[in-house]
Amino acid sequence: MKMQSEKGALHISTDVFTAISGYAANNCFGVKGMASRSIQDGLVHLLRREHFAKGVKVTYPSGGNTVDIDLHIVVEHGINIPETCRSIMQEVRYNVERITGASVNSVNICIDSIVVE
Repeated sequence: MKMQSEKGALHISTDVFTAISGYAANNCFGVKGMASRSIQDGLVHLLRREHFAKGVKVTYPSGGNTVDIDLHIVVEHGINIPETCRSIMQEVRYNVERITGASVNSVNICIDSIVVE
């Protein structure tokens, strides 16, 4: 993403958005981690902290200063899924906008698995 001001241009890598989004989502109550679906076997794999980017997809819908963020997560059994998703959406939006200055158009969540402990 490129942000232009009167003093110059700022380029923010997609990796920055994926890292911020992954860590923000993972810190929310009820989230066990980010998920990645294996193409070969179709199974969902829980990602380690250093691989959160594989569970996040960032797109730039209008080519401007807005982003769409898609998250693939694994949640705990027994949580209130709609409330947890609202919390994740707010947390991700807040952190991305606060840290980067970019506007978040949407945060979409895909719950790929539920962990029973």
